[in-house]
Amino acid sequence: MQVSDFDYELPEELIAQEPLPKRDHSRLLVVEKTTGTYQHRMFPQILNWLQPGDLMVFNDTRVIPARLWGRRTPGGGKVEVLLLTQQHADQWEVLVRPGRKVPPGQTLVFGAAGELTAVATERTPFGGRILRFNRQGADLRAALFKLGEVPLPPYIKTPLHNLDRYQTVYARQEGSVAAPTAGLHFTPDLLAKIKAAGVKTGYLTLHVGLGTFRPVQAETVEDHQMHEEAFQISSDLAQAIAQTKADGHRVIAIGTTSVRALETMAQPDGTVRAGEGRTDIFIYPGYQFKVVDGLVTNFHLPRSTLLMLVSAFAGRELILAAYREAIKERYRFFSFGDAMLII
Repeated sequence: MQVSDFDYELPEELIAQEPLPKRDHSRLLVVEKTTGTYQHRMFPQILNWLQPGDLMVFNDTRVIPARLWGRRTPGGGKVEVLLLTQQHADQWEVLVRPGRKVPPGQTLVFGAAGELTAVATERTPFGGRILRFNRQGADLRAALFKLGEVPLPPYIKTPLHNLDRYQTVYARQEGSVAAPTAGLHFTPDLLAKIKAAGVKTGYLTLHVGLGTFRPVQAETVEDHQMHEEAFQISSDLAQAIAQTKADGHRVIAIGTTSVRALETMAQPDGTVRAGEGRTDIFIYPGYQFKVVDGLVTNFHLPRSTLLMLVSAFAGRELILAAYREAIKERYRFFSFGDAMLII
């Protein structure tokens, strides 16, 4: 299967540069898999496709200020660091630019007064580095939150003045370098209406890292390797999924990150195991879904693993046709864009 099979042309002006004034004012393209049809709605109308007893599964990860600007010492050259995954109390896996200037043994200094330093200890298989900081635990977290900034995707050129708009309203567990953007459309009021309609809600955690947004460099889909991301599924959620399946209702994942966590822990009967760990699951057409019956997702970049996952869920031809329809109807794309419900 060729990566080029998941390409499409997107007018640049359809890339949303900032969030709408209100979260739930986005549009919703409803794609029905069984009929191969789609309908244009506003996001709060998602209630029309939900049934009492359904379970919606959200990713409660919270974006951290994962981008640091530092300098090499000696030398003083500027370095950009993107935190990916915490390895130990004082160590993070990171991406660095320019990477060739940060060999193992290189010391980096952050902050005007040099209050935070780190040493690159080794290279990673994905071209990153392991940094060992001079602080650890809560002390390191405080320094990172003081010196770091939230890293917006590179296709967003407009500064975001209210960083809370790049967090979901239910974000709790710190650790992501990017938001699970399908959840950005939900408001406390809409969540209350969903619960009042008899729809259950549950939460898991998958910290969004390099695996979710790393560009596919391979020409053949099967040759791409995902980067690991940390996740956790509670026993309460596992039990809720088991009950939902036993009662004949649907599990609807909010975002591709929720899909990846659920399918990582999937059992043959459609339930999931509780637990935590790291996943590099890569879902593309041909994958047989075990847990997820419905999906809320944003519109994804061409040739991306996220577009491949969505195509695996609904069929490549249907998804690409839906994308063409969304472009024709001038939907807003990517992180701050509109949403799609696949059911």
